[in-house]
Amino acid sequence: MSQASLNALRTFEAVASRLSFSRGAEALHVSPAAVSSQIRQLEERIGQPLFHRQGRNVTLTEAGQALLPGVQRGLAEIAQALRGLAEDRSGGVLTVSMMPSFLQKWMTPRLGEFYRAHPDIDLRINADNALVNFAQGGFHAAIRYGRGHWPGLKSCKLLDEWTLPVCSPEYAKKIGPIERPEDLLNQKLLQGEDEAWETWFKSIGGDSGHRRGPRFNDSVSIVVAAEQGLGIGLVRWSLAAEELASGRLVRCLPLAVKSDFTYWFVAPQHYFDMPKVAVFHDWLRESVKAFPAPDGVSRKA
Repeated sequence: MSQASLNALRTFEAVASRLSFSRGAEALHVSPAAVSSQIRQLEERIGQPLFHRQGRNVTLTEAGQALLPGVQRGLAEIAQALRGLAEDRSGGVLTVSMMPSFLQKWMTPRLGEFYRAHPDIDLRINADNALVNFAQGGFHAAIRYGRGHWPGLKSCKLLDEWTLPVCSPEYAKKIGPIERPEDLLNQKLLQGEDEAWETWFKSIGGDSGHRRGPRFNDSVSIVVAAEQGLGIGLVRWSLAAEELASGRLVRCLPLAVKSDFTYWFVAPQHYFDMPKVAVFHDWLRESVKAFPAPDGVSRKA
C-alpha cells in the first residue's frame, strides 16, 4: 500500500480507538483538519463511510467496526517487526514470562548457572500466570503449562509433569504407614485448585468421593503447607523435587501420576531464530535433561 494509505490507516485507528477526531489528532500530533483529510481519503478509497458524525459525537459504522480489529493487528505487527530490527539479537535484554510457581521452585535454583554461562544476556523474568501479548508486551518468550496449543505461536515441549502425594516426615510418623491409596481417604488431604485429588484417584482407579482438608488456590502453597505438617498434599513433581531430595517432604506412596499437561517453551516463530532466544531455549533443554522423572509406579492421568 502507498505511504498515504498507511497514514490513513494509522489515522483511522487513532480516531476509531478514541471515538474522537480531536483526541486522535492529539495522539498523532497533527491538526484536526489533517485527520479529517486522511479519513476522507480512506473512505473514498474503500467506497463507504467509516464514521457516523453527529456534531462532536463520533461512532463507527458497520464498515468501521469491521475494519478496526484488522488495522490494529496490522499496526501492532509492523511495530513488533521494527522493534525486532532495532534490538540486539545476540545479547542484551531477554524478557521471558513464566508462572510464579515454576519460577520459584524449579527455575530459580538453576538461574545462577545460566547467568554464569551467558553474562552478555540480561535475562529478565516476569512471573505471571496470565498469557502475554507478544505484539505489545515486549516479551521474547514464555514458559507455559498446558497442552501446547496457543494460536499463532510456536510451542516446544520442555518438561513432563507428575503429581504425587507428600507430607512432612513428622506428619508421616504421626499417621503411620500408608500402604494403599485407599488409606489416604482417612487423612487430612490438602485441597488445591490446580491438582485435584478427585482426578488423581480416578486415574488410579480409586475412590473419587468427598475430600476433607484446608483449601489453597496456589500450587506452591500446597507444597509449603505439606512441609509445615498441615496434611497430605498432592503436588507437582517439578515443584516439590527439591524438598523431597532434602528430606523436608516425604512421599506417602511410591505412586506418581503423569499429567496430561506439560511445560512448553512458547514464542512467535520468528523469535525462535533470534540468537539470544535460541541460547536460552537450548540451555533450558539441557537443564531439563538433567532433571529426572520421579521413581516408583507412574500412571497416565
